Amino acid sequence: MTLLVAGCAGGISDRAVVKGAGAELLKLRAGPGLGFNIILGLPDGTAVSRRDCVTEVGQLWCRVSLVAAPSITGYVSADYLSTP
Repeated sequence: MTLLVAGCAGGISDRAVVKGAGAELLKLRAGPGLGFNIILGLPDGTAVSRRDCVTEVGQLWCRVSLVAAPSITGYVSADYLSTP
């Protein structure tokens, strides 16, 4: 039996921090793409647990949950995630 798991750099549920969002904040969205509702804005330095990632219209989006509040989950652009 073979199990194939696709994840973001390092696998399922690795830690990352928001970097480069600036004053605009990184938008945590309900789905992988700009057309999805914004759940909240994340400032630089926010710690997240990165889950699976998908490419949507040429953009890599990762499903994340907040380290400080794991029940809050959504999708962010992978361009703004950095390893701590």
